[in-house]
Amino acid sequence: MQIALIIFYLHLGQLFVNIKAIEGINVSRDTISIHFVNAALTGVKRLGMDVETLLSHVGIEAELLKQPKARVSPEQYTRFIQMLWMVTQDEHAGFSTEPRRLGTFAMMCQLIIHAKTLGQALELSEQFYRLFRDDWFIAIERDKHEARLVPLIPRELDPDHFMTESMLMIWHGLASWLIDRRISLERVNFEYPRPEQADEYDALFFAPLMQFDAPRTEITFAADYLDLPIRQNEETLEEFLKVAPAQLLVKFKNINSLTTRIRDVLKSHIGEEMPTLNDVASMLYLSPQTLRRRLASEGKSYQGVKDALRRDAAIHLLLQPSLTLEDVAQQVGFSETSTFHRAFKKWTGVTPGLYRQLHGSL
Repeated sequence: MQIALIIFYLHLGQLFVNIKAIEGINVSRDTISIHFVNAALTGVKRLGMDVETLLSHVGIEAELLKQPKARVSPEQYTRFIQMLWMVTQDEHAGFSTEPRRLGTFAMMCQLIIHAKTLGQALELSEQFYRLFRDDWFIAIERDKHEARLVPLIPRELDPDHFMTESMLMIWHGLASWLIDRRISLERVNFEYPRPEQADEYDALFFAPLMQFDAPRTEITFAADYLDLPIRQNEETLEEFLKVAPAQLLVKFKNINSLTTRIRDVLKSHIGEEMPTLNDVASMLYLSPQTLRRRLASEGKSYQGVKDALRRDAAIHLLLQPSLTLEDVAQQVGFSETSTFHRAFKKWTGVTPGLYRQLHGSL
C-alpha cells in the first residue's frame, strides 16, 4: 500500500510489459499485508467471479487469505491488481455499480497535462469525473493556508475502505508527479475507526498527524503546492502511463520516516551480524534515547524494524526457485534453518516451505 490502486491497462500485452518493468525490486522493499488483497477482492466477489481461480493466475493461493499475518511481495500484489482490472474491464475493479471503462484515467491525464498549475489540474480532474457521477470522485478544497483532497465514494460499496484509500494514494502520487516533487502531507483523517492494520498506514499516508474517527476522510497539505507549475508534458505523460500504475501500487515506503532511514542502513547488513541500536544511532547522528523515542512515535521498535526487513527479504528470496530454504535462511542472517522456520512462521503465520508451496505457480 498499501499499500492499493485502480488505474487501467488498455491491452493485455501492455499488462505484461509493465509487470516486466518492475521486476528486480530490491529485496529490502516493503512487503504488503494480505489485508489489502482481501479488501481488493470485494468488487470481484460482488460480480460473482471465482476468487480462487483468479488468485491462482497471479501466484497467490486462496489459503493465504485466511492467514491475517501473511504478506505478499510488491511484484505479486502488482500482478494481482492488474489482473483485477483486466478481468473486470473496469478501473473500479467491480466496486462501483457502473463500471468505469479502461482508459478513463488515461483520458483524464491527457486533459489535465495541459493545465498551468497543479490547482488547475486537480480542478479539471474533479470536473472530469463529475461528468460520470456525483458520488464517486476526488474533491479538491482550498483555503488560505491548506489544501485538501477528499474522496467521495459510497460507503456501502467500499466496506473495507479499499477504494477510498486507493483513490487518495493515486491522486497524491499523481499530483506529486505533475509538479515533479513529493507533496508533504500535513494531516490525514479517516472517518472510520482505527483498523487492525493501522501500523501499515505510515507507509501509505505519512503525515505528522494521522487521526481515525474523524468527521470525514481527507489528506491535507500546504495550499502553496497548488500554485506550482506543471512540470510534465505529453511526452513524459506517455512514459508515466506505461509504468506509473505499477510504481504507485508498490510505493509502500515513507521516505521521510526514521523507520525507512534505519532500513536503508540495515539492508546492506542482511545476511550478516546486524548493527546494534547504538551503532545505528551513531550512524544517523542521533542519541540512542532519541532514536528509541522517535521510533516509538512511529509505532515501531528497533527489533521490529530488523525483523520486518528480514521478513521482506525472505519473502522476496522464497520466490526464487533456484534457492533452497537453507540458502534463504543464510542470506537473511540465520545460521540454523530451523530457527529461520520458527521466525518466518511468527512473522507471517506460515512456514517458509508452505509459503513457497503456496506460490509455486510463479
